[in-house]
Amino acid sequence: MKITINGQPFETAEQNTLANVLIEFDAKEPFAVALNGDFVPRSQVQATVLKQDDSVELLSPIQGG
Repeated sequence: MKITINGQPFETAEQNTLANVLIEFDAKEPFAVALNGDFVPRSQVQATVLKQDDSVELLSPIQGG
C-alpha cells in the first residue's frame, strides 16, 4: 500500500500499524507523530492501523531561545 511519510512516497504492507511503519522507515527518536494532520499519542501508535494514501509526519523538537 502507498502512504506518504514527511512528504515522501513510502510503500508498506496492507493493514500495517503505525508502529511497524516507523520501524520500517527507520525513524530516530525523539519525534512526535501526526497522521493525516492529527497528533497520535505514543500510547496509540501500536494500535493505529494505516490505510492507503495516509500521510504521516514525524516532528522533531527544535531547540531555540
